Amino acid sequence: MNQPLILAALAVLAFNRVQAQETNVPAPYLDVNRPVNERVADLISRLTLEEKAKLLNHRGTTVARFNIRADQWNQCLNGVLWNRPTTLFPICLGMSATWDTNLVHAVATVLSDEARAIYNGWHLDPNAPGEHKGLIYRAPVINIERNPYWGRNHESWGEDPWLVGRMAVSYVQGLQGNDPQHLKIAATLKHYAVNNVETDRHSLNAVVSERMLHEYWLPHFHDAVVEGGACSLMASYNAINGVHNNMNQLLLTDILKHDWQHQGFVVSDLGGVNSMMKDMNITVEEAVAKSIMAGCDFSDKQFEEEIPTAVRDGQLTEARLNDALRRVLTVRMRLGEFDPFAAGPYAGISPAVIDSPAHRAVALRAAQESIVLLKNSGGLLPLDPVKVKRLAVIGPLADARLLNNYNGKTGAMVTALQGIRERVGAGVEVVLAPGCDVGGTPPKKPKNGAAEVAIADPVAALADAVKLAQSCDAVILCVGTDRTVEQEGHDRQTLGLTGRQEELVQAVFAANPHTVVVEMSAGPLTVPWIKDNIPAVLQAWWGGEEAGHALAGVLFGDVNPGGRLPATVYASEAQVPPQNEYDITKGFTYMYVQGEPLFPFGHGLSYTTFKYGGLKLSADQIRANGSVTATVDITNTGARAGDEVAQLYVHQEQCSVKRPVKELRGFQRLTLQPGETRTVSFILPGAKLSFWDEKTHGFIVEPGTFDLMVGSSSADIRATGKLQVE
Repeated sequence: MNQPLILAALAVLAFNRVQAQETNVPAPYLDVNRPVNERVADLISRLTLEEKAKLLNHRGTTVARFNIRADQWNQCLNGVLWNRPTTLFPICLGMSATWDTNLVHAVATVLSDEARAIYNGWHLDPNAPGEHKGLIYRAPVINIERNPYWGRNHESWGEDPWLVGRMAVSYVQGLQGNDPQHLKIAATLKHYAVNNVETDRHSLNAVVSERMLHEYWLPHFHDAVVEGGACSLMASYNAINGVHNNMNQLLLTDILKHDWQHQGFVVSDLGGVNSMMKDMNITVEEAVAKSIMAGCDFSDKQFEEEIPTAVRDGQLTEARLNDALRRVLTVRMRLGEFDPFAAGPYAGISPAVIDSPAHRAVALRAAQESIVLLKNSGGLLPLDPVKVKRLAVIGPLADARLLNNYNGKTGAMVTALQGIRERVGAGVEVVLAPGCDVGGTPPKKPKNGAAEVAIADPVAALADAVKLAQSCDAVILCVGTDRTVEQEGHDRQTLGLTGRQEELVQAVFAANPHTVVVEMSAGPLTVPWIKDNIPAVLQAWWGGEEAGHALAGVLFGDVNPGGRLPATVYASEAQVPPQNEYDITKGFTYMYVQGEPLFPFGHGLSYTTFKYGGLKLSADQIRANGSVTATVDITNTGARAGDEVAQLYVHQEQCSVKRPVKELRGFQRLTLQPGETRTVSFILPGAKLSFWDEKTHGFIVEPGTFDLMVGSSSADIRATGKLQVE
């Protein structure tokens, strides 16, 4: 735009301001009674090129004429990142282990309540303590857990697209709220797409077939966008088939904005433009222009600095620039940033809710439901506090506060030791011995301040733990990983226990066979000796602020564990294909694993037992565009109330392409009292029996016979049926 046009536009704006003051009518972009698209269009029409550029920098300069400050964004994976305490939930992988979408929605509702409460607090009091950030949040991370070595598996939701998709929809809807016109906060799906390796992540090129991209790497993003309504997506650092995701038109525009009709925006990962410049040897102006033209709408300071020049040089069209701005401003408008504060539906959420007793109760329930009983030979669990008078709590994580990426300040965190002591009271002596340290390598730039156990004399520490185990009625042995083993920018080097932890387990078990191993890890632990020898094993993840209370409840039978594994635990590292293999048919996940895993996908035991009736289908034959309802009766045949997770898997008997041995297509977690029977129903659309066809470039259903299987895990099928698809 030339100088005379700018002056003319300013003159019109000044005239409109005077008219609005004289008639007391707000400018259209401030009129809450107008449709959002009209308001956004009006605001864009008033902006200069430089002001547009500022608004596409997520930490940009305030647009002074309209008093629009940068949103500044924030994080809330499993707790709102703030410099004051907020509620901390189990890691996302742990929440996925609940297989409870209603609970995940409740957790996300707490997160959005606390995010809004912080925002409301500094709007009501500009001098309120704590950081003053906006309402665009960079969560959830829904990258698929194809790579068990990935340092960020604790941020993910598992290895299966259907499970991850269901969790993502519930989480996104809990964050964004249920008001049809207003957003509570804005969710951002990370990291789009094919991103689960930390090593060389800024320059990594993932070579992925068209079929694998659409069939495995994208379905959960599709569900979170189309069904969940996620406002934004973050383009990942890596490239796909040689094209950087920050400028990947296929990914950002063709698939996301055209095929999926996404109306929100795409944001680059931090430093995404810089990564492209270095890897492609292009100028910053070229990187900015190529990113925006490909479909990236929002980024770092380079957008603010280079957009005006890129437009004037003809590398960036103003039409595409305005489209990007429309997408970003529509989200901010729906968040209520341009409305009177009290007019919004979420203005009444008080800062008093932050880490409140009610929110801690949700954190406790999430931690309880996430715990997976991997093994329980001889009924060692639950422990009887009447029979246990002296209890050893051993291990480097026994009294650890386990934090993950993007945690802010935490309130009172309950460790395993504290939770156990509070549960048993004065009647049981509970004694502690670390035994060893975790044995990881601290990252150069840790994301939190969690302190690891420091062992001055490893030999003496191990001997002390063994001596303590010998003197006790039972042992709770807490081992696993922490931020020194798996963290952003820090892939795992082994799937086994690091340091001397397995040596500690073997020595303690030799001293006391009444040993329960509690695995506190994010990613899976390949520990065959523990599975073969230890009588009782629990997977307790990094359980959040109520981790210790949840664990104690399970150990002593106050809570019947019902969690299920959201990922395969491989039997050996040799069983895992190379990290640079992106075709999962080569041996990744429960769908294609070669050989028996250590623990299968969906596995989890209970203190009670469940019986499945026969599988009934509403039809034996359907068309590809039809659907069938599968029902099965489940009965609690034990003496305790408990939770069962019924899982529906499908398999096509004959197909022109290699298909999974089993593929998850439904699940339900239900609570049953002793003797109670419930009927579980699954609706299976024919479209969910499809695969991606590289000839037609779309999903197709090949006619044939499909096996339908319902069970307690991918390896524990209890009821089967056959369906013919025409």
